[in-house]
Amino acid sequence: MLGGAVGIGGYAVGQQAGSDDTTPAPAVVTTAAPVTEAPVERSSGTTAEAPPIVAGEEPAAAVARAVGPSVVQVETNRGQGSGVVYADGLILTNHHVIEDAAQIQIRSDDGRVFSVELLGSDPRNDIAVLSAPGADLPVAAIGSSADLEVGQLTVAIGSPFQLQQTVTSGIVSSLNRPVPNATGSVTAMVQTDAPINPGNSGGALANRAGEVVGINASIRTDGTSNTNVGIGFAIPIDTAIGVANRIESGDSLEPGVLGVSGEGQDDGIGVPITEVVDGSAADAAGLEVGDRVITIDGAPVTNIGEVVGLVQSNFAGDAVELQILRDGQNLTLEATLD
Repeated sequence: MLGGAVGIGGYAVGQQAGSDDTTPAPAVVTTAAPVTEAPVERSSGTTAEAPPIVAGEEPAAAVARAVGPSVVQVETNRGQGSGVVYADGLILTNHHVIEDAAQIQIRSDDGRVFSVELLGSDPRNDIAVLSAPGADLPVAAIGSSADLEVGQLTVAIGSPFQLQQTVTSGIVSSLNRPVPNATGSVTAMVQTDAPINPGNSGGALANRAGEVVGINASIRTDGTSNTNVGIGFAIPIDTAIGVANRIESGDSLEPGVLGVSGEGQDDGIGVPITEVVDGSAADAAGLEVGDRVITIDGAPVTNIGEVVGLVQSNFAGDAVELQILRDGQNLTLEATLD
């Protein structure tokens, strides 16, 4: 039932949790550090606008200048990763970067070191928020992952292998990729070929306007190495900011549950529903066995893994819009997740 742990064929997760070790892992998806509806508004802090990118400038270089000062190195007693200053004194990183850490500090792009407090963490979405009051760090401009398109420029900034302020570039390779993490939860990720490696986790994935559109989190490997082979994944910034807002406000991080089962993939459009749980969010919304889910909050789905990832990016009480095909008719349903 959507909202529980779902394995996706061909994917396994190797957790590096705080170590910058390059020991070969059997997994084909591994965390990229040691160890993607409407845009989400941040709940606190100063609003930052991306500096103008001048026509004719090298786009990756311009983005690096705009975003780089807001990307920090996150250092713990267990290893090192990256983070993004998204509001005054607040830093986004990955849960797996700070998991089980007894001490956490950040290092700014100009070399200053600050002790920080863990404000909160969501293992399911692999997002953590650090607090560094009075650090006076530049705040990144936050974009919207809802506006991303396959093929557009991406720039990744972080600290792979402790090489601080490393900049790589590529494109958005795909959207809403269902990627499981060490908790068994599945997140709808932004896939990019911008090279990311151990230490990049928690760092910025930015667009050509100098806006952060994702938080780098994991890579796909060949199963014998945990370094980059051109397939990386970032948590959509709308998901990351939504989690951060809940952490700041103390709201529940309980995942939303739709209450359906579906076929992995077949020859038809969308995802066929094979079971609707009585009394579930799906049942209350009017979803029926035999319906085919075409989109969730406007994002197309072609297999059950994508449905799981999009649902699990939400929380209990959130409303999601489902476009379905029933007996040849297109219908729109709204489900409030349990």
